[in-house]
Amino acid sequence: MYYRHSGYPGGITATNFRDMQNKHPGRALEKAVKGMLPKGPLGYAMIKKLKVYGGAEHPHTAQQPKVLEL
Repeated sequence: MYYRHSGYPGGITATNFRDMQNKHPGRALEKAVKGMLPKGPLGYAMIKKLKVYGGAEHPHTAQQPKVLEL
């Protein structure tokens, strides 16, 4: 389960993995990587460099990226 809070009383919402993958493919992987990075300016700079695409289409064809099977 993935939780987020709006800031208002009773504003917590929960989403399971399947629903998150259907709405925003790749966001679960981004959240997992962000949780492993150091908290601070260096970690925030590292997460900005992360690119996750939900499908096979991406703008990095010249770099020959490899598919990561999950």
